[in-house]
Amino acid sequence: MFTIGDFARHGRVSVRMLRHYDATGLLRPAHVDPATGYRYYEAAQLARLNRVIALKDLGLTLQQVRQILDEKVSTEELRAMLRLRQAELEIAMAAAAARLVQVEARLRSIESEGHMPTNDVVIKTVPAIRVAELTATAASYGPEDISPVIGPLYDELFRRLDTAGVAPAGPGVAYYEDAPEGGGRISVHAAVQVAAPLQDDGAFRVLDLPPVDQAATIVHRGSMDTVLPTAQTLAFWIDENGYRSAGYPREINLECPANRDDWVTELQAPVAKP
Repeated sequence: MFTIGDFARHGRVSVRMLRHYDATGLLRPAHVDPATGYRYYEAAQLARLNRVIALKDLGLTLQQVRQILDEKVSTEELRAMLRLRQAELEIAMAAAAARLVQVEARLRSIESEGHMPTNDVVIKTVPAIRVAELTATAASYGPEDISPVIGPLYDELFRRLDTAGVAPAGPGVAYYEDAPEGGGRISVHAAVQVAAPLQDDGAFRVLDLPPVDQAATIVHRGSMDTVLPTAQTLAFWIDENGYRSAGYPREINLECPANRDDWVTELQAPVAKP
């Protein structure tokens, strides 16, 4: 048997926690000395301690933990519960990391207000291009809503093109429109330039994007999660140079290596003089 201190060290918990588990009936000592009141534990009780900690880390209350243990949850059931919680935590961590990226992007925009370099903006004509595309809906223009939609959309588009034997003939083109159902929702178009007949057979759509007489363009270097300062630089330039928006902007994926921080994307905003 182990003293409470030794058992706490083996279980990687505090003595105070063991006393609390004893008081709540979650984990009783194997023996209590009637003269001294000292608690003693057996090594076999580590199994129950591990279950208590694991279930508590799932976010369950101690009362819920006790109920589950009293019902003698199997190792397989417990493993499944832990795997589910692990997946939930990983999703939460990824979401928190994405929010941090957006906060940093907003901060950079705030810090550069009033002295945003606009000399990289170029007005040019954009020719018509033929693209294959898939479309889905996002809740808003926010990167936190766009990114989870457009990434899987491109993966599926390239999978379907490969199945159909259609090879990309140019860069990817992403563009966004107000969704028909309204409510602030956005139609997300994940497209890539192709040399293929026009079609709309359900697998993907091949269409011609019309030319743009005048587009204010700027090159963004880095992940599209950090595009905000570049996009707002373009917006400042359009406004300060007496233009107005004349259509939905496009994003041309010039370089898309595995490291998203090395991406090179041209933003194209159709414009016109009032």
